[in-house]
Amino acid sequence: MPELSLPDVTLHYEVDGSGPPLLMIAGMVSDSASWAPLVPLLSPHFTLIRPDNRTTGRTVPVDAPVSVDLYARDCAALLTHLDIPRAHVIGHSMGGMIALELMHASPDTIASLTFAATAPIRLTRNLALFKALLTIRQSDAAPDTWLHAFFPWLFAPAVYDIPGAVDAAAAASLTYAHAQSVGGMAHQLNALEGYRPTALPSPLPVPTQALLAGDDMLIPLAMAQQALAGVTTHIVSDAGHSIHWDAPQAVADHLKDFAAKHPIKGAV
Repeated sequence: MPELSLPDVTLHYEVDGSGPPLLMIAGMVSDSASWAPLVPLLSPHFTLIRPDNRTTGRTVPVDAPVSVDLYARDCAALLTHLDIPRAHVIGHSMGGMIALELMHASPDTIASLTFAATAPIRLTRNLALFKALLTIRQSDAAPDTWLHAFFPWLFAPAVYDIPGAVDAAAAASLTYAHAQSVGGMAHQLNALEGYRPTALPSPLPVPTQALLAGDDMLIPLAMAQQALAGVTTHIVSDAGHSIHWDAPQAVADHLKDFAAKHPIKGAV
């Protein structure tokens, strides 16, 4: 099992495919498995590096110190551990916040950066949402109740028109062997609560693009566009916050095209 032992955490990660390295940073309540729709589309073109962030997946202990800055340091340490001096990077949701911190701290490690359904903004409403979802999980409600409360914020409206799709997603989440625990979710909320976004530097130190979802309820499109002024932006219509689940082919195509424009010298 691939692991990286750091002073305060043992980081689990997955590596798939071949080609230039692509670091994939997941968001809140998500881990390396959250990138599943993109793996078959991207593994023929990239070496995919997918860490389980602190409090998620098989990374232990679940109560290790958390902050967006620490998540970014873990990513930098993982690239060093794998002897990867430069990588393409994609961050989804809070993973985009982590990627932004990585860019601030170690721009030389990033060949290109893709924000997916994210922007350097912090909405108190979103923090309140996750706290409410945690309260549901901590209650006597059925185990899938919090998921059914969360999914409308994640998926595009069209998903609800597919018979059985939402119930299948909930069932898959509940049976996933490495799903984030209630305690892990509560602890990860500390990182979100303590996050204070920094404005994008001008000029940007690395080639950067943003993939925004037309139906994103968590990161409103107009607000994201304002925060990402100056960034090459692509709007993926008919996708919700889970942009890589709602429109995996579009996300993969944008990633491949952008990486091809910014190749890593010496990468195969």
